[in-house]
Amino acid sequence: MTEGSSRDEQVGFHKGALSTLAKEREEMAKIVSIVEQLMQMHVKALKDLGVDLVAQAQQSRQDQGTQQKNPMAPSEQLDELLRK
Repeated sequence: MTEGSSRDEQVGFHKGALSTLAKEREEMAKIVSIVEQLMQMHVKALKDLGVDLVAQAQQSRQDQGTQQKNPMAPSEQLDELLRK
């Protein structure tokens, strides 16, 4: 916004930007939710096939000698396994 813009124009601009960004944030939250659901479906399918991702993540940390005092959340463990 330029210095020549009236206060009302500036207020309108910022309100419009916030409205747009709030809608974008809602859409991003929907996308994250869908991705999380898909990941959980794959985790369940692997579990049904006898693959224990939690045990694998724990074993991986032990093998690397980086056992942490605070255990990771299951989603963090999955992320760690997928990075390898």
